[in-house]
Amino acid sequence: MQFDSAQLETFAAVLDEGSFDAAARRLRVTPSAVSQRIKALESRLGQVVVMRGKPARPTAAGEALLRLARQVSLLELEAIVAVRGTVEALRLPIAVNADSLNNWFLPAMLDLSQSLDARFLVHQEDEEHSAEFLRNGTVLAAVTADPRPVQGCRVVPLGKMRYLPVATPEYAERWLAGRPLADALAEAPMVIFNAKDVLQHRLIRKVTRRRMDPPTHAVPAPGAFHQAVRIGLGWGMIEDEIAEPELAAGRLVDVAPGKYIDVPLYWQHWKLESPILDALTAAVLRAAAAGLRTS
Repeated sequence: MQFDSAQLETFAAVLDEGSFDAAARRLRVTPSAVSQRIKALESRLGQVVVMRGKPARPTAAGEALLRLARQVSLLELEAIVAVRGTVEALRLPIAVNADSLNNWFLPAMLDLSQSLDARFLVHQEDEEHSAEFLRNGTVLAAVTADPRPVQGCRVVPLGKMRYLPVATPEYAERWLAGRPLADALAEAPMVIFNAKDVLQHRLIRKVTRRRMDPPTHAVPAPGAFHQAVRIGLGWGMIEDEIAEPELAAGRLVDVAPGKYIDVPLYWQHWKLESPILDALTAAVLRAAAAGLRTS
């Protein structure tokens, strides 16, 4: 079975943009044309590939097709580069965790954009879950915490991010002072990024050897998360390069001195012979070497 490249491109655009109308604007065609292409694609496959919601999402069959659409698009771009020497509107869908975006990863995007006319479509996702975007075809590469390669992908170690458990001196005096730390942590409010963020719970288990469920505030934005800890809303795990200046200045204190959590990170990308993917990977490795721990 052969696929129409315009239909594949339209299918990917609908999922990238979240709707038929937005995909039409990106492709500079009418919404009716987008609808017709998707219906033709589904008719050819005999299966629905797009769930018509807000946003539009792939069905199980659509996930497999999306990966193919991404690969076809990338290979077409490679061919255009080979023929013309340049390419317009190079779009690179990738998945990156929030803390990497907030720290070391952006220089990789700048690096690549200076050598290629690259446009990034960044999906922010927890490093423990970002590999799912590779499985369902949403992205061509991702920063993950999983060293096991997704089927059809290569894995490259990047380094580690170290997180320190910190709080304000006032918070520590109120919630932690004068009793065993294990007892205090059972009741002391903590700040988490979202429901997928388990760093604080990992620190608690490391310190107490027990599972606890203390009060939590979910603050799903890096800057706001850090600010929530800085104003004393709760204790939280903050990257060492951000926490250490605050500790040195006395604005924060270490909740569990000598304890920390290291999160190894990996770069997973499709197993394709692609100069564009190679250039992206090289830029990511340079940024990781400058911004992550190696031991």
